[in-house]
Amino acid sequence: MSLTAGIFAGAAGTTALDITTYLDMAVRGRPVSELPARAAGELADRVGVDLGSGEPAAGRREGVGALLGYATGLGVGALYGLLVGDRRPPLPVAALGLSVAAMVAGDTPLTALRLTDPRDWEVSSWVSDIVPHLVYGLTTAVVYRRLTRP
Repeated sequence: MSLTAGIFAGAAGTTALDITTYLDMAVRGRPVSELPARAAGELADRVGVDLGSGEPAAGRREGVGALLGYATGLGVGALYGLLVGDRRPPLPVAALGLSVAAMVAGDTPLTALRLTDPRDWEVSSWVSDIVPHLVYGLTTAVVYRRLTRP
């Protein structure tokens, strides 16, 4: 039950993260990040998968990049469910831990691929990354708690 609850909670958290990100884009008029698609292309190259060329390849990179984001959100939720089980950590602790875990899981591969360097980010870039991950963490923690309530 805890694995399933973690996956569902991670799905809710990922949806909340996406809504927060798209709301930020709509309000501030900022463009979509190219990093997920670039990461997908780089990973495909490294494992020898040909995504093609031209517009179809760009679409594949965008799709795979988005899917990697969903896999991260679901994976962090699943791992949380496995680690926490039926224990009930304080909500702020759970939310913050999930936020940090999701942010690390999402940003570390991009940094390892040398597609970004958080040390060079401006404040607005940090805010654009931190706020949606805080929303992810809180949503995932609340949904997990509701799904596993005794």
